[in-house]
Amino acid sequence: MRLLTHNNNGELSLTEFLGENTPPYAILSHTWGSEEVTFADLSDGIGKEKAGYDKIEFCGERARCDGLQYFWVDSCCIDKASSNELTEAINSMFRWYSKAAKCYVYLSDVSCPSSEMDNITHALLWETAFRTSRWFTRGWTLQELIAPRSVEFFSREGSLLGNKESLEQQICETTRIPVKALGGCSI
Repeated sequence: MRLLTHNNNGELSLTEFLGENTPPYAILSHTWGSEEVTFADLSDGIGKEKAGYDKIEFCGERARCDGLQYFWVDSCCIDKASSNELTEAINSMFRWYSKAAKCYVYLSDVSCPSSEMDNITHALLWETAFRTSRWFTRGWTLQELIAPRSVEFFSREGSLLGNKESLEQQICETTRIPVKALGGCSI
């Protein structure tokens, strides 16, 4: 498993860990856009100008705030040019999510800007967008909700919307995942 960290110059760098030597890490759950930073981009020292770079920086900063040095983002930690590596990554994904210290869900289609409106109106606006987010329509959503112990949801501005416990009702109504399964119990 390759993990990202910031080197002494503040630049992103990849470190490979084998077996049980993997340190605690955060993991990013997101929807892909048209300008994602790839493994090749990071290896070549490019990609900062791509729109997807902001998500990577967001994940790294959140991880740092949570006391985690390492973090994982699928778009750039997997060498998709290697079919063997891609197959191994797909087969390992549930385990990687379950071993993450934190999972940050970055909802690029949910906005929660600072606002002058009252709290109820503000919450209703982002909650509607939350329930209809493209993130809930992906095939990976189920495992990314169930596998990690800690799942936190963020708007595109990086505002914390809540976690899987505080947003349990909205998540269960949107996905139809039973509350027990969302909490990690077998059903």
